[in-house]
Amino acid sequence: QVQLVESGGGLVQAGGSLRLSCAGSGRTFSSYRVGWFRQAPGKEREFVAAINWGGSRTYYADSVKGRFTISRDYATGTVNLQMNSLKPEDTAVYYCAADPVVTGPAQGPYDYWGQGTQVTVSS
Repeated sequence: QVQLVESGGGLVQAGGSLRLSCAGSGRTFSSYRVGWFRQAPGKEREFVAAINWGGSRTYYADSVKGRFTISRDYATGTVNLQMNSLKPEDTAVYYCAADPVVTGPAQGPYDYWGQGTQVTVSS
């Protein structure tokens, strides 16, 4: 069982940056496939980015490509999402997800989910 905790959300002006972190409990977290998703009010949850267990492969939704960067920090046991050039349409609750199936697709499914962190981008 892995428990995930997101942090780093907040309020930022358009064009600004935020860095989200996902901390996973347990030593096996570093071997899990990890993804970030988001859900805006009244909308379905959507895929944002994912990274494989080794950190060598990353995947992004077209809407964030070139602006967001997902990475793994094995020293701290976190998966981070650096978000630059934020737009009002990036406003959503952001969720971290993890799965032990290393060959699974980037967009899911994922077995474990965090509680989410709110990101609000003002225009």
